[in-house]
Amino acid sequence: MTRVRSIFLSDLHLGARGCQADRLIEFLREYESDHLFLLGDIFDFWAMKRSVFWTSTQNTVVQKVLRRARHGSQVMLIPGNHDESLREHVGVSFGNIRIEAEHVHLAADGRRYLLLHGDEFDQVTRYHRWVAVLGDISYNLLVRLNHYLSRMRRLLRISGYWSLSGYAKRKVKQAVSFVFDFEESVIHSVRNRGLDGVICGHIHCAAIKDASGIAYVNCGDWVDSCTAIVEHLDGSMELIDWSLIHLSATAAVRAASGSVRLAARDQQARAA
Repeated sequence: MTRVRSIFLSDLHLGARGCQADRLIEFLREYESDHLFLLGDIFDFWAMKRSVFWTSTQNTVVQKVLRRARHGSQVMLIPGNHDESLREHVGVSFGNIRIEAEHVHLAADGRRYLLLHGDEFDQVTRYHRWVAVLGDISYNLLVRLNHYLSRMRRLLRISGYWSLSGYAKRKVKQAVSFVFDFEESVIHSVRNRGLDGVICGHIHCAAIKDASGIAYVNCGDWVDSCTAIVEHLDGSMELIDWSLIHLSATAAVRAASGSVRLAARDQQARAA
C-alpha cells in the first residue's frame, strides 16, 4: 500500500445506482493514511428515498472505512446535502467516526485548510430545493442511461470508462458558469477567514488550483470521475484520478495476457 498522511473523499453517493464502489475499493486497497476525511454526500439519502440500490461492494466500502477507524486512522465525516440528516448528529462519534459540520485541517507543511462539503455556497441547493431535487432526478436518469451505454461499450470491446452525465455537464454553459461561481464564492469565504486553502466537494468537479495565494481543492466524486485528494507526508496535495489508473492497469493486464499467450504459442510451435 502507498502510505500518505491524509485521504480526502467526497460524493461517494452510496445507495445510488451510479456509485462506483468497486473502483473505490480498489483505491482504498492501494492507499493507507493516518487521516481519512469524508466530505459529504457519502450516502445518497435523496436517491434512497426513491429506490434503494445497495450492493455488496457498497457494503464493503462501509466495512473498510469502519475497519480503518478501529485500527487507528482518524476518520471524520462532514455531511453534505444528500446526507444532510447526519447533521443532526454533529459532534457525535459513531464507530470511532467523528461527525462535524466543518473542520480546519493543519497539513504537514503548516498550511490550514477549511474542510467542508460546499453545498452552503450553492444558491440553488440552499434556496430552491425543489430545483435541486429535480436536477438530481435528471442526473440519475443520465446515470442509468450511462449504465446501458457502458454495457454496450463492453460488448463492442471499447476500452475505458465514459460518463454521459459528466459529458453533459461539461457541455452545458450554465454548468460551467455554476462551477466558476461556486469556486469564487468558496475562495472568497476562505480568504476572509484567514485560512490558506479549502478542500471540498459537492460539484463533482475535481481540481487543485491556486487563487491568488488561496489553495482551492475539490475532491470530485465517485460517480462520474472516480477522483480523490491525498496529502503526502510533506503536506503536498495530489489529485488522484483512479479512472485513469484503472484504465492503465487494465491495459497492462491485457498486454501481459497477450504476451503470455504469444509465448505459449511459440513454445507449442517449437515443440511441434
